[in-house]
Amino acid sequence: MHVNPFIRAGTLVVLCLSAVSFSAADKPGKLDGFARCLGEKKAAMYGAFYCEHCKEQKDLFGDSAQYLPYVECVEKGTRKITEECKALGIRKTPTWIFENDRIEGKVLSLQELSQKSGCRLP
Repeated sequence: MHVNPFIRAGTLVVLCLSAVSFSAADKPGKLDGFARCLGEKKAAMYGAFYCEHCKEQKDLFGDSAQYLPYVECVEKGTRKITEECKALGIRKTPTWIFENDRIEGKVLSLQELSQKSGCRLP
C-alpha cells in the first residue's frame, strides 16, 4: 500500500505535537506546592471575577494559580456579593486573610505571601 508522503509527514507532526502537549500538561507548576501550602496554612484570597488586581495576583502563580485558596466573592452571572464575603466584611479585592492578619485591596508579592503564611518559596 502506497501512502502519500505528505500525509505520512502530516500525521507524524500531529502525533509529535500531541505528545508534547500531553507531557507539558502533566508537568507540575513551579509554585504548585507553595499555592497548596497557603491553603494548608488557612490563608485565603477573596476576589471578584472582574477585578484586575485579582487577575494580577493569580498571574504571579502562573499555572499553579489553580491551587490557590481562592474564594469568589461575586455570585455567578451577577455583581452581587456572596453571603460569605458579606459576613467577612470584604469590601476591597483582592483581600488576603491569614491566621492572624488581613490585607485588603493589595496585590502581594510572592515574598510577602511567604512571610505572612510561613510557606516557603521553591
